[in-house]
Amino acid sequence: VMITGAGVMVAGVALTPLVTGLPGLLVLWAIVGFGFSVSQTPIGRILNRSAQGQDRPADFAAQFALSHAAWLVTYPLAGWLGASFGLPVAPYGLAMIGAVAMIAVLWLWPCLDPTVLAHDHPDLPPDHPHLQGLDHRHVFVIDGLHRRWPTGHA
Repeated sequence: VMITGAGVMVAGVALTPLVTGLPGLLVLWAIVGFGFSVSQTPIGRILNRSAQGQDRPADFAAQFALSHAAWLVTYPLAGWLGASFGLPVAPYGLAMIGAVAMIAVLWLWPCLDPTVLAHDHPDLPPDHPHLQGLDHRHVFVIDGLHRRWPTGHA
């Protein structure tokens, strides 16, 4: 869903130079806004799944800060591109950044991302209460016992 929304945003931004009137620009603005909403709405689920309850405020704050850091970079970049190369060129530069970011996400994020992961804890003693059995699997979040995402199967 998020990739689809990002794709709608990138396509909408890339189409901006082709729009000639205000009505067309308003429609395109709504389309880009829809893509943004579709790409951002699931963020809460990802953050909730990625951390324990006590860590979530810090995770949400970090996500907020990082997303706004991206705005902090791209807003001046849009102005610089428009001033240096002309306003019709700026959307293409921003769309290219968005497309590169989408490719990076597709490359970095796992295609199959199960909620329950089998993993091991070589650093814990066999009788540790967390292990509870030979087949150790559960909903995985980063916490004190799970400092890194597992890279393979247990």
